[in-house]
Amino acid sequence: MSDITQSPWQTAALLVARLIFAAVFAMAVTFKFMGMEATAGYIAAAGFPFPLLLAWCAAILEVALVLCFLTGAFFSQAALVAAAYVLFLAFAFHGPSHWAGNQAEFGFFVDHFSFVAGLLFATAHGPGKVLALNLGWPGRA
Repeated sequence: MSDITQSPWQTAALLVARLIFAAVFAMAVTFKFMGMEATAGYIAAAGFPFPLLLAWCAAILEVALVLCFLTGAFFSQAALVAAAYVLFLAFAFHGPSHWAGNQAEFGFFVDHFSFVAGLLFATAHGPGKVLALNLGWPGRA
């Protein structure tokens, strides 16, 4: 977006989108910090080894994502990592093996893809020009 003038509505939309991305991951990490053992139990129930370590790794990743979305620093890379993370979560915790036991799981699974689409769009377009550190891809303003 470095060669294109950004209109006020585009600026507002980008800032709101960044706040939404940050809020989603901030809520997720808040729940982890409020009940890290419960998060580890959920991870263990999905069959992953070292659930407490993975819960802490997820929390650290989510804190980093929140910081990137709020500041705009490494925004495109963070959005790409977040998209991969959300896609992983969709399959690991809401994938086809969960649908037979609970039809709502299919809905949760599909919802992840709309979020992934938004994150991929954010990856391609960056954080905008306002309230963004714009650190990240070489050569990108």
